[in-house]
Amino acid sequence: MKCALIIPAWVPEEIFSSKVAVSQINYWQPLGTLYVASSILKAGHDVRFLNGAFMTHAEIKEELSGFRPDVVGIYSTTFGWKKAVFTAAEIRRQGFQNRPCIIVGGPYPIAVKEKCLDDSPDIDAVVTGEGEITMVEIMDRLSRGKSLDRVEGLVFRRDGKIIKNPLRPLITDVDALPFPARQLLGNAINYLPPPATYKKKPVAVMITARGCNRKCIFCFQIDKERKHGVRFRSVGNVMEEIELCLRQGYREIKFLDDTLAADYDRAMQIAGEIKRRKLNFTWFASACVHQVDKPLLKAFKEAGCWAILFGAESGVQKNLNAVRKGITLEQTRRAVRTAKEAGLIVHTPFLVGLPGETFEEGQKTIEFACEINPDIVSFHALTPFPGTELYDNIEKYGAMSGDLTDYTYQGAAFIPYTMTREEIALLRQTGLRKFYSRPGYVAKKILAMRNMNDLKAAFKGVRSMFWLWLKGGIFRRGGRDGNKKP
Repeated sequence: MKCALIIPAWVPEEIFSSKVAVSQINYWQPLGTLYVASSILKAGHDVRFLNGAFMTHAEIKEELSGFRPDVVGIYSTTFGWKKAVFTAAEIRRQGFQNRPCIIVGGPYPIAVKEKCLDDSPDIDAVVTGEGEITMVEIMDRLSRGKSLDRVEGLVFRRDGKIIKNPLRPLITDVDALPFPARQLLGNAINYLPPPATYKKKPVAVMITARGCNRKCIFCFQIDKERKHGVRFRSVGNVMEEIELCLRQGYREIKFLDDTLAADYDRAMQIAGEIKRRKLNFTWFASACVHQVDKPLLKAFKEAGCWAILFGAESGVQKNLNAVRKGITLEQTRRAVRTAKEAGLIVHTPFLVGLPGETFEEGQKTIEFACEINPDIVSFHALTPFPGTELYDNIEKYGAMSGDLTDYTYQGAAFIPYTMTREEIALLRQTGLRKFYSRPGYVAKKILAMRNMNDLKAAFKGVRSMFWLWLKGGIFRRGGRDGNKKP
């Protein structure tokens, strides 16, 4: 059978202000979709991947007309749901004689499940969890003319009725999964993170584990009860994929695990194996501030790691506690200081508009960011994605936007009872302006420039700062003003 996996068409200006899109836009390799694709390929089916980040809607339709798939899988985030519905409707309007089965998956469908079928009469089924095994079973059943009854992890439409099959247990043997089908990406050089967040290209992204054992109220996890915790891949399996990426021509890898240091000894083994095998690539990782120390960070650096991200979130302990971050300000200070001493570039994202946060506390977070002085900082709007504790108990924390296109970290989709939408936008602008315009920071960055990539990143950053200083209002606000529920 033939399966087309689609990310609906979109453009950066739908997420970022046109004034700063060039310095913020990133095109991550869609690992979830590529994992599903590799599983379907392994089962013997034909797969085509159509990425709307690099294709117009018309081009996607044209590809589908030539391919004539039996199954269409559409990936959707919360922000992209309207586009997923539109894409499904357009596929139905094409009038394929074989009438492909249209299935949706991704964070939003997993969170809201059968609501997707209520939203669109053109969608046939929803994958309600990890899709690798579920999609293979769907393809197998459809190829044999069988019904989708009892396919775990699926909600589907039959004779006008919505049928809810049992949830599929999470995949515990993650080593058994085939590596992501990166060969379907086409030109890998198109998939680049934002400027200044990579050293070499092309850049591959990897996950060495699935799941999280932490309980931040803003984080979406399939395993909401955290019964399974982190499902680790073996060190040997991780090394196999790294070496495959290098053979495919990738020169840098971004590890997208929530924290690569969730198992300290395993993280040390991965770094040790990279060094022992003398693998020539640069890499970037994320970690929780209380899970790292000088020996681990030094081992990362010696194995080719050049940068690390620590989710700092807030400079006020009360607000860290409110979102159940499970860290202290002193742990963040120590982790940033130790990583810089190890020679790593440090990125610390912060969130603005936390439950109970006041405007004055937001200013303290900006002061904290300047105090710990990482190399890269960002200030995002806290977003109540469906399926999170924040979304499920929104009345307890504040108000949220009813417009799904606000759910991007850029639009203020959530407003705590203690702040206004305008204050959130002002804090984000003030934070970036104050941090990046410090004379000492500017001088350090100029002296650190070593190549054309550094120069290009600096130029794009200057363009963004120009709009921050002279124009303001570069962040999407969404919804209505004030604290009222949108």
